[in-house]
Amino acid sequence: MAVTITTENFEEQVINSDKPVLLDFWAEWCGPCQMQTPVIEEFAKENQDVLVGKVNVDKEPELAMKYKVMSIPTLVVIKAGEKTAIKVGFSTKEELRQLIER
Repeated sequence: MAVTITTENFEEQVINSDKPVLLDFWAEWCGPCQMQTPVIEEFAKENQDVLVGKVNVDKEPELAMKYKVMSIPTLVVIKAGEKTAIKVGFSTKEELRQLIER
């Protein structure tokens, strides 16, 4: 299951994670984000070796600005505290796997 990421838990959950992190930047009013959610949840269940986090851009604008999120959904991969990949728009599970593998 995806974890809710906030500015309060960001460093502990994301920066200090010993797993690759897939962040889904989303908003409740975003149609494509609503389509992405079940794919993200299924990916999280199937890939326990990846921390999957959801960042609500309306509640966490600082994190959205930090990663220069201009459109949603935006997916960001972070490994060892560093951004390694970014993708804007809807992604399939296979595309999520490819993002993580970069």
